[in-house]
Amino acid sequence: MIEPAFPNSAFVSAPERLVLRGGRWRALRIPVRYGRFDHPVFGRCLIDTGYSPRVTGGKRSFPLWLYSKVLNPQLTADALPARAPEIDTILLSHLHADHVSALKDYPSARIFADRASVAHFLSSSWLARTHKGCFRELLPDDLAARLTPFEASPRAPAPHGLGDGFDIFGDGSVLAVPLPGHMRGHTGFVFTGGVAPLLYAADADWLSQAILEDRSPGAPARFILDDASAAAETSDRIRTFVSLGGRLALCHDPEAVR
Repeated sequence: MIEPAFPNSAFVSAPERLVLRGGRWRALRIPVRYGRFDHPVFGRCLIDTGYSPRVTGGKRSFPLWLYSKVLNPQLTADALPARAPEIDTILLSHLHADHVSALKDYPSARIFADRASVAHFLSSSWLARTHKGCFRELLPDDLAARLTPFEASPRAPAPHGLGDGFDIFGDGSVLAVPLPGHMRGHTGFVFTGGVAPLLYAADADWLSQAILEDRSPGAPARFILDDASAAAETSDRIRTFVSLGGRLALCHDPEAVR
């Protein structure tokens, strides 16, 4: 049985009202998590990489420097790559900077991701990428060559109304499930073992409370969505999943698993 952990790479701050409709103006300390687990064949595995020193310091482009100044992430002791110097396999939920910033620190890792979204952002202009929070300097030069697309894996039904996913490792233990809305190619991961299936829904929303109480934020947080209608449909599917007994984890929720 694979049971992932979700260490926190950094904290950022934002008013609760920004990430929860009807929330208060009090500041929330928001984690930026990544996933970590071991697989008997694919070895030491990550889901995304969180924030790393490649975002917060050193030589950076002006857009990435400005991004860092605006969000001001405060790295923790669990930030990569220091916390996990050697990794065999990385599953990418999407290409936002807070999910790929340590990707270049693992030049030998096998990378799984949505093929169409990787191709789209690699071929986009720097302005189009920056507008979507994607920075070419954080992506390995050989990303396309190292990529194993989710779509190359067998299709398999995900539990509790999530629809079809992709059996990444071919043993039914981890399914990649499209969760559109947040960013092109946004993908969640279902761990099927344990007493109840666990969905890591990445950035389907900032807070589990926003999904489970149907309180996703409006403007300005809504403006960063790739597709607001698709995001709402994704939240509906996640609510159904949880109501039928599934467990939920998100990148930015204060509690690692709900």
